[in-house]
Amino acid sequence: MTRFLRHRLFWPVAILVALLALNLVFTDNFFRVQMKDGHLYGSLIDIVRFGAPLILVSLGMTLVIATSGIDLSVGSVVAIAGALACLRISDLDDQNSIGGVLAAVGIALALSVALGVWNGLLVAGIGIQPIIATLILMVAGRGLAQLITDGQITTVNSSPYKLIGGGYWLTLPFSIIIVAVVLALTAFLTRRLALGLLIESVGGNAEASRLSGISARGVLITVYTFCALCAGIAGLMISSNVSSADGNNAGLWIELDAILAVVIGGTSLAGGRFSLGGTVLGALIIQTLTTTIYSIGVPPETTLLFKALVVTIVCLLQSPAFREKVFHRRRRPQSPSPVTEEKVRVSA
Repeated sequence: MTRFLRHRLFWPVAILVALLALNLVFTDNFFRVQMKDGHLYGSLIDIVRFGAPLILVSLGMTLVIATSGIDLSVGSVVAIAGALACLRISDLDDQNSIGGVLAAVGIALALSVALGVWNGLLVAGIGIQPIIATLILMVAGRGLAQLITDGQITTVNSSPYKLIGGGYWLTLPFSIIIVAVVLALTAFLTRRLALGLLIESVGGNAEASRLSGISARGVLITVYTFCALCAGIAGLMISSNVSSADGNNAGLWIELDAILAVVIGGTSLAGGRFSLGGTVLGALIIQTLTTTIYSIGVPPETTLLFKALVVTIVCLLQSPAFREKVFHRRRRPQSPSPVTEEKVRVSA
């Protein structure tokens, strides 16, 4: 039992279950999932659907943090990808053209990849600290997104584009299917191939990895590119769900939620080992927490404080040192038994 309690995913799972149970108290039929018009509906489905962009961004952030880095530019990449895709679609004569929508999506993702390579080159090629390198794109990227939209909210009316974030396929929201595919590919590449070991090696000791023949620069560029790609897909989801692009507010502060999700999932900010499953749990906890805040009627002006409080509690419960101090008492020294005292007396 103690071994089970010490598992790094125990407390995230326990907190998620507690939040879901709390919602059940305030919301009738919270766990009910029903079929309407061939689509699955329910509060649980909505949590995963609305949390899909955060899960994607968090997956990319996990690999970056595993290399002892950080990416603060994901929110700007989210805004840029959504803005560029919506701009291209709004210029189409037929916004329902599948070919035109695919071209717009491809251009947006290509730019996201280019931005990720840019971050990787700044970090691995020039040697700029990750927090500074990505902070540059965080600031400049938000301005670029507003330039693309000309400071206005760009709206589209495209059924194929709506599918990405707001449509359904095989009874499930299409965004959930995208997340499942990306998660499966990420797990395969990092757990079935050597890429995961290379990432952990670079995060543990980049210099030792270089001396052992590992191309640390290549690994760093790869993870920053992947992180930007995940952010680009998330940007398409967000803009698709509302059929518009807002260069100023789209993806705002999502980088902070992604970092929190990674930390809640048990990945150390110091780099090294990482947990994709833990990251998904962390993202679901944050999205469930947002749903819980609205369910129990927390005043909007205290929402961020309430959210910060819960996240702090989760992080403290995950800390072995904190649990040792709070939940474990010091063992009292056992008094020697009469038999032991007799043996000591005889030997003396």
